[in-house]
Amino acid sequence: MRKGLLTTIAAAALLTIPLGAQAQMDDVKIKAQKLTDGIHMLRGKGGNIGVLTGPDGTFMIDDQFAPLTDKILAAIKEIGGDVPRFMINTHYHHDHTGGNENLGNKGVIIVSHDNVRKKLVNGATIKAFNKVIPPAAKAAVPVITFAEEMTFHLNGETLHVFHSSNAHTDGDSIIHFKKANVIHAGDTFFNGFYPFIDTGAGGTVQGVIAAVDKMLALADDNTKIIPGHGPLADKAALVAYRTMLMTAQTRLSSLKSSGKSAADAVAAKPLSDLETTWGKGFLPTDKWITIVYDGV
Repeated sequence: MRKGLLTTIAAAALLTIPLGAQAQMDDVKIKAQKLTDGIHMLRGKGGNIGVLTGPDGTFMIDDQFAPLTDKILAAIKEIGGDVPRFMINTHYHHDHTGGNENLGNKGVIIVSHDNVRKKLVNGATIKAFNKVIPPAAKAAVPVITFAEEMTFHLNGETLHVFHSSNAHTDGDSIIHFKKANVIHAGDTFFNGFYPFIDTGAGGTVQGVIAAVDKMLALADDNTKIIPGHGPLADKAALVAYRTMLMTAQTRLSSLKSSGKSAADAVAAKPLSDLETTWGKGFLPTDKWITIVYDGV
């Protein structure tokens, strides 16, 4: 029980570390993994970052936490990039948008789905952790938004950005590097463990499955997939993730349709056979069921 509680507290902290929490970030190292010429994945603390570099400028996907901005920019410089020309937020959570203000003040053009901008402008509440997120500073707010899809043409690459509704949140973006055969999934994909699904922001298990299906339709055996959290993945890993979600959706939906409460569902242990593989990461199984049950 204590281990599960600590994991839950850690999960809440990961999503909501305040902008001034420098002490928590001093030891974080930003590690770059090359995917193709000009495309890297950066891992540090928070959501995985995607970076495209080249003569047309640097394109960045997500920016983790504010105290890490200088480290992230240094890592980008080491791989041949510069202060990004564009940065897109895959959704509104602070572990993906925390560096927005720093980047905005450097002249970076911030892009997002319409609903991400609304939450950053107005503030939001992460219901699962009773955490109130205040409105963002003006420099942190996206200046270009879209409703369904948009395309960037940079460095010889075509980046198709598209919205997958009511998945992890109501404002998720997926980015497909069409020529390089790379996909950045944002938090519609947690590789190797249960995903946090923000039901208070419209997220649903069904919506995450639908987002995964869109990515699988684009992927082949050579596709490199950057998850929101976890190591670099391939199509097989995304298929395994979908199988887990479908299993959970079927079992939890059955319990819900029979009138069982979230507490009843937890007590029934419907996902005990998934625990070893999927329940040892961001959220333990019982807490995950409690969080996602409203969105089943």
